Amino acid sequence: MNLTSENTAIVLDSTSDYPDAPARFPNMRFVPLYVRFGDDTYRDYVELGPADFYEKLRISPVTPSTAQPTPQDFVNAYAELSGYERIYSLHVSAKVSGTFQSAELAAQEVGGEKVIVVDTMTASLAIAMLSHAIQRRLARGTTDEEISALVDRFHAHCDVLFTVETLEYLQRGGRIGKAQAIAGGLLNLRPVLGVKDGEVVAIARVRGRQKALAEFERRFVEATTEGPGLHVAIAHADADEWVGTLSELAWRVRPNAEIEFTSTLGAVVGTHAGPGAVGFFWFQDAD
Repeated sequence: MNLTSENTAIVLDSTSDYPDAPARFPNMRFVPLYVRFGDDTYRDYVELGPADFYEKLRISPVTPSTAQPTPQDFVNAYAELSGYERIYSLHVSAKVSGTFQSAELAAQEVGGEKVIVVDTMTASLAIAMLSHAIQRRLARGTTDEEISALVDRFHAHCDVLFTVETLEYLQRGGRIGKAQAIAGGLLNLRPVLGVKDGEVVAIARVRGRQKALAEFERRFVEATTEGPGLHVAIAHADADEWVGTLSELAWRVRPNAEIEFTSTLGAVVGTHAGPGAVGFFWFQDAD
């Protein structure tokens, strides 16, 4: 089967931090996760945008929680795409969210082989980058086999580094202990984190922002070449000064890099990262 943007659709969840996808591409849909402040529940990006979320996060006495979409949420999205022969449903790592499982249940309800659910094994703008890589292939015509090979290469070579302004929100979410969070704050230590095999892992702990930037640069240089197809994305949690800083870093060491996305992290990802967090993503695509 020859797959094109006319017969193949893409579904994203809101952890992709790409709410503009449906407006940019008629064959794309965006399914929100949920954010809860006490008894109040909001659909990510739809009922609670990033600016309102960070304002609420700073003043709320209640620690927010997040919840995956229901299978019915995905069934509804797939139903909107009934005119397409194939749907690729791209989702946040199954090791950090049940979103992938909800999408799989919905795909089973739709039946047949129409919906292919992909565990991207990552989060945020990395998912958006994969959606664009698939769209580039759909634009010229592609196959399931080629997209499967792309996903395998993406799993192996898409990287993300991130750091946080404070360890408080990681501690709130149970990612680290309270004593560790207090010690990190006292010593001005910043964790440099990444995603490996679908899980958040600690890569380094450095003292201060400049050391974090140096670690970002070192790992970016090691993992990429000056060849074609280098796509970069930058996401921040209400800390837009990072966009210029990381864009300059990328272009200084890899002048031909394309800054594909810059975005504010939405409420779901922001709940776990906290204000001031920043993510630096890259994928060297062959197409």
